[in-house]
Amino acid sequence: MIWGIVIIVIALAAFAAFYTAQRQRSRQLRTHFGPEYERAVHGYGERRAAERALVERAERVKKLEIRPLPALQRDELAREWEAVQARFVDDPGSAIRAAHQLLANVMHEQGYPAGGPAEEIDLLSVHHPGAVQHYRAALQLAAERDRGNGGTEELRQALIHYRALFDDLLHRDEARAPKVRS
Repeated sequence: MIWGIVIIVIALAAFAAFYTAQRQRSRQLRTHFGPEYERAVHGYGERRAAERALVERAERVKKLEIRPLPALQRDELAREWEAVQARFVDDPGSAIRAAHQLLANVMHEQGYPAGGPAEEIDLLSVHHPGAVQHYRAALQLAAERDRGNGGTEELRQALIHYRALFDDLLHRDEARAPKVRS
């Protein structure tokens, strides 16, 4: 009888520990990934599958050599972005393509592998969970335009979304770049 009670108490304690660990992991993932967490849960249809996918994303990114860009390179990229924005007035479609290409170059320079949009979004979501929503929106708006839907206003919105990711990539880089002391 005593052994039965001991076994039940141990089983309850193990269940409570497991449940607490799961809740803590969920809370950490939700905090880290923000809106991407909810999007993953909705996409997978259940929390556990979504959490496994998010953890796998983080593990894939850990294997990459994501590196900060030097200050001079960040400054040059910022000038290139200014040129892309200026081009928008005369040729919005070309500016959107240039914005996308510039972002691809920044991602490549930082160490993200070239891949399709879905892979880029997955990998970027680990370090840039808020800004990746902008990237997704920009891609969708640009694709709509390519299909003949939408006009200049949609392209302007796409450029704004691209800029949000671009700014996040460069500013995050500044935070990780080594500080030079004088």
